[in-house]
Amino acid sequence: PDLTGHEKFALGNVKYNISRIHVTDVELPSASISLLPGSGIKLVIGNASLTIDMNWNIRTWMFKDSGRGTVHISKVFVTAIFSTPLDNAGPASISLTSCQTTSGDVDIKLNGKT
Repeated sequence: PDLTGHEKFALGNVKYNISRIHVTDVELPSASISLLPGSGIKLVIGNASLTIDMNWNIRTWMFKDSGRGTVHISKVFVTAIFSTPLDNAGPASISLTSCQTTSGDVDIKLNGKT
């Protein structure tokens, strides 16, 4: 979905819109899944990266600008625990019990003209 909003600064409001958000690349060089006896599943992802392309525009009382942008997030680490109830009372289910995520680097490139 698009991201639209505004922020207040000392010199006035900035309205922004980020649209046409597309994930263009995902790398998972280290990923593992293990069973946790009696409780569920553990997913560990290490040193992952993600690249997103988008359109952006901003507007202030002084100027407006728009263009294309790329966000590259790297050194992403995720540990997630899923519970899997083992009853026979219906369809199988899975729920997220805990999740920890960290990211190391974020590189943002905006192209546009004022």
